[in-house]
Amino acid sequence: MKYLRWLLFPLSLIYGLVVSIRNWFYDAGLFKSTLFNFPVICVGNLDVGGAGKSPMTEYLIRLLKHEYKVATLSRGYGRLTRGYLEAGLNATATEVGDEPAQFKNKFADITVAVCADRVAGIKKLMPEHDVVILDDAYQHRAVKPGFSVLLFDYTRINEPRLMLPAGNLREPFVGRWRADVLMVSKCPSNLTVQEQEQLTARLKPFPFQKVYFTTIAYQTLQRLDGGGFADNIDADTTVFLLSGIANTTPLLQHLQGITPKIIHYKYPDHHQFSLKNISKLADEFGACTAEKKLLITTEKDAQRLGEQQLLPLVNKLPFLVLPIGIKFIDGEQEFAGLIKNYVREYSSHNSIH
Repeated sequence: MKYLRWLLFPLSLIYGLVVSIRNWFYDAGLFKSTLFNFPVICVGNLDVGGAGKSPMTEYLIRLLKHEYKVATLSRGYGRLTRGYLEAGLNATATEVGDEPAQFKNKFADITVAVCADRVAGIKKLMPEHDVVILDDAYQHRAVKPGFSVLLFDYTRINEPRLMLPAGNLREPFVGRWRADVLMVSKCPSNLTVQEQEQLTARLKPFPFQKVYFTTIAYQTLQRLDGGGFADNIDADTTVFLLSGIANTTPLLQHLQGITPKIIHYKYPDHHQFSLKNISKLADEFGACTAEKKLLITTEKDAQRLGEQQLLPLVNKLPFLVLPIGIKFIDGEQEFAGLIKNYVREYSSHNSIH
């Protein structure tokens, strides 16, 4: 696979040129980019795949929802619906996408909307809200956010900066200049000051950009049916792990720190689980003779397990969900202050609750 990617390098040059020209057209004003007189916060990354955008979006929701009427707006990747749609309390991944369904499941009191046209989506949300958080919209240049948080995955930060398809970049590294904050996610909890300085040098922030470092905060296992919590995992537990996320390295490292007995059913990011997938898992879980065994999945994958055709089989399995959050290594107060001050600038134009 590694050598195949290098064979694709000429295509990466072409792709990079096309993206660079597109960005130049936006920067030069030849393509329209809408700046709203209203707080719009963008969470994104330069790479394909997971850099922790959903946990960062959830952090921002928690930070702001007690003072402001918050809405999130996503494209709704993988949904089968079209146009603008607000998630209901029982929204499924098929209707709104797995990440928006997760947001609504965790934060019933905020508005979770999906719309491929983010400009149209923001216009619909503005009258009834104080702030809109755009999830995974850094490359959606039709919107010019007032504040952008750009994430970099610690586990991939030293990879060659190659454009798709040879590499993982959606746009050239110089595109980081549009961000207000650079955030290195999924760091080890014991990251030293010296390592932070080395990572900062690797990112080459512009003078106006702040750099922060966060680590994953794994939380207590929860039952998929919402029936409570479970802490009964130890070194003697055999874990059947089901995942369809972009980067499973931190998740595996976390679980391997508890038990070496992990059987991983790994699927591509946003994979739509089939009855065949779940039947295979159920058969092998049932055949396992281990005295202690668990079925674990991620929050995002749990949304896709809730589809109607899967529920009869899924409900027979003792699935546990491993929620995650983020924890700042340092600088959390400063970062929170930047976000709150940005939103507060518009307090005279919006209702504060």
